[in-house]
Amino acid sequence: MRRKWQIIIGIMLIAFFILIAVAAPMLAPNDPNATNLAMKNAEPSAEYPLGCDQMGRCELSRLLYGARYSLGLSIPVLIVLAVIALFTGSFSCYIGGMIDEIARVVCDILMAFPLLVIAMALVTSFENPTVCIIVAISISMTAWFLRMVRSYAKTECGKEYVEAARISGASNIRIVVMHLIPNVLPQFIVYFTTGIASVIISISGFAFLGIGLVKGTSEWGAMLNEARNSLYSNPNLIVYPGICLLVCCAGFNLLGEGLRNSIGKEDDISGT
Repeated sequence: MRRKWQIIIGIMLIAFFILIAVAAPMLAPNDPNATNLAMKNAEPSAEYPLGCDQMGRCELSRLLYGARYSLGLSIPVLIVLAVIALFTGSFSCYIGGMIDEIARVVCDILMAFPLLVIAMALVTSFENPTVCIIVAISISMTAWFLRMVRSYAKTECGKEYVEAARISGASNIRIVVMHLIPNVLPQFIVYFTTGIASVIISISGFAFLGIGLVKGTSEWGAMLNEARNSLYSNPNLIVYPGICLLVCCAGFNLLGEGLRNSIGKEDDISGT
C-alpha cells in the first residue's frame, strides 16, 4: 500500500476531513449559525478568515461543520448497510435456490428506482427530514451492495476451497463467515470506499435541492444552494463548498482506485 500514491493521498485526504469533522467545534472561529446582517458578504478578515455569507455567517465555520453532515451521515450509515449486505448477500448466494432468487428480485426492484425518486417519495413520510435521507440511502445502497456481494460470492462459491470446506463437514454458517466473506471482503471494500463518495454527493445534491435538511443547515450542498443568488456578487460562497466536496470525494475515490489496482495485481500474482 505504501507504494501506491493513490492510496496514500486518499488516506491523507480522508483523515484530514475526518479530523475536521471531529474537531469542528474547536477549529471553528465563530458560531456557524450566528447571523449578523451588518457583516453580509463581508471580506475575509482576522475574525472571519474566509469572509461571511449572505446572512453574515462565518463561512469558514460553516465549511468546518459541513464536514460533520457529509461524513456523519454517509460513513456510519454505509458501514451498517455494508455489514448487512455482506452477510445477507454471501449467505443467500451460498444457500441458493429460492432464497437467492428472492434476494435477486428484491435487488432488481429497488435498483429500478433512482435514489432521488425514493427520497422524493419519502419526503412527506417523516417529520425529521434527515431521517428521509437516511432511509432513502439505506434502500438504494443496500440493493447495490447486495447485488455486488452476490456477484462476488457467486464466483467464490464455485472455487475448490468452498467445496473442500463443505466436504470436511463445516456448517453453512462457518463456511460463509470463515471462508466466503473473507474472500469477498477485499473486492467489496473497494466498492464501499467509492460508494461513500457517491453518497456524499447524493446528500449534498439533496441539500442543494432543498430535500432532507433543514433550511440554513451548514452543509456543503445546502451552502451551494443558498449561494446561488450571490454567484456574481460573491462567487467565493460557491467556490469554497464546491472545493470541499471535490477534494473530499476525490479522497475516497483515490483510495478505492488504489485498492482496486492493488487487489488486481495481487490476483495476477497469485494466479501465476
